[in-house]
Amino acid sequence: MFILLEKEHGSVSSYLTRRILYAFPILIGVNFITFVLFFVVNSPDDMARVHLGNRYVTENSINNWKSERGYDKPLFIALDNSGKKIFTETIFFDKTVRLFTFDFGQSDSGRDISYDISERMWPSLFISLPVLCLGLLFTLSFALLIAFFRGTYIDSSAVILCVSMMSISGLFYIIGGQYLLSKLLQVVPISGFDDGVASIKFLILPILIGVVGGLGHGTRWYRTIFLEEIHRDYVRTARAKGLSEKGVLYLHVLRNALIPIVTGVVALLPSLFLGSLITEAFFGIPGLGSYTIDAIQSQDFAIVRAMVFLGSVLYILGLILTDVAYTVVDPRIRL
Repeated sequence: MFILLEKEHGSVSSYLTRRILYAFPILIGVNFITFVLFFVVNSPDDMARVHLGNRYVTENSINNWKSERGYDKPLFIALDNSGKKIFTETIFFDKTVRLFTFDFGQSDSGRDISYDISERMWPSLFISLPVLCLGLLFTLSFALLIAFFRGTYIDSSAVILCVSMMSISGLFYIIGGQYLLSKLLQVVPISGFDDGVASIKFLILPILIGVVGGLGHGTRWYRTIFLEEIHRDYVRTARAKGLSEKGVLYLHVLRNALIPIVTGVVALLPSLFLGSLITEAFFGIPGLGSYTIDAIQSQDFAIVRAMVFLGSVLYILGLILTDVAYTVVDPRIRL
């Protein structure tokens, strides 16, 4: 028995080690493509003209702007240097390699990007985490209820309602919620943010809209998963043994449907930290979503590069956590 446990532990460790090693070339590739898009398609001279103004910009001011931000070096290879400086004294090495140490440097406007991220990640978490937990609770409950009444008018009516909710743009929920709850009923503020406990009143409406906006898609998706599990042989065996329909749903169907559920949930982890671009922009929440939007509008490519890299890291981390969850949920993977 101990030998089997040791073999199983070794197989799990090697499985997770392979997944982690796969992440590095993916992250390097994403980082390289991002660099090419920012510095080859859009040169440092173009960046300088955007920030300095296209009409009254001189060559000297462009060179000064690039020198202050380290954009005056060669892109990939510094032929004027020797030894390792041929590769280290380049924009690629300076702006890309240190991202792997999470040293994001300064933005093109001179702000500390790491400090901004550490400050702005909390408002994003305060919205995304409740939306994820409450949304998962409601969508799973509704999907199980629909699966319980499968083949009835309740099932067909619920499917029509879910498809209708999926067809409505998220902007409709935001604008409709602001108009109804903020302007007409004046229950919550229409937008803004505050520190501490005072921020709760500003978070209620974004969280409510986030949960309601995801009910249609989530409920329909989980209903499909539950219906697939209901027709499997182990469910028929459980019914043949006299287990009630509620027991079948909660003890067997829900448990065996955890793999696709875990996949969907863990894939949302990057959005917990990076926030929602549209929601934060409409409600004036100073999170990472609005931070990215502001950087795109001002063409601050240092911030955009940092956010793209951070999003890639979080997404890959989410995939690794998915694999870890698989080994817990599905014993076949451990074997």
